[in-house]
Amino acid sequence: MKRFLLFLPLLVAVAVGVFLFAGIGKDPTKLDSALIGKQVPAFSLRDLKQPESMLDESLFRGEITLLNVWGTWCPSCRDEHDDLMWLAREKKVSIIGLNYKDNRDDALVWLDRLGDPYSTVIYDPKGTLGFDLGVYGAPETFVIDASGIVRYRHVGVVNGEVWEQVLLPVINEAREKG
Repeated sequence: MKRFLLFLPLLVAVAVGVFLFAGIGKDPTKLDSALIGKQVPAFSLRDLKQPESMLDESLFRGEITLLNVWGTWCPSCRDEHDDLMWLAREKKVSIIGLNYKDNRDDALVWLDRLGDPYSTVIYDPKGTLGFDLGVYGAPETFVIDASGIVRYRHVGVVNGEVWEQVLLPVINEAREKG
């Protein structure tokens, strides 16, 4: 028994080493989503700018859209905001915002001050839709096809490089599948 105890630290070190080695080379922004290939979850939430208006999953039918999860409390969301403005203005990308676990007044001031790249903003103060989407934090961006099916999930900031190398190819593939 005493000999076994001598080897215990070695066994623990080997186990930790195997665990750490398994994570080397993995992209931390690539989180699998159980929703890929499935419909956007059903929801009923208020419009950020028009609180008397209720929104639901039908919002994602008719055209390919990006669903961008953001909050005023999120520094990375501020970093990507100018790029979202560029996508909306210059590339004519349809972007729906999901204001996640935020204060309505703060979010309205944010959009008034920085500009509004969103065609619509879903207000999700308790994070219910975010939870159903499997959101870990913000920013996260989903590509949703014209049938309301989630095609891709990007965790992290959207910028010109992410647009060209990641999101645009997914959108083009969704257009081809029609």
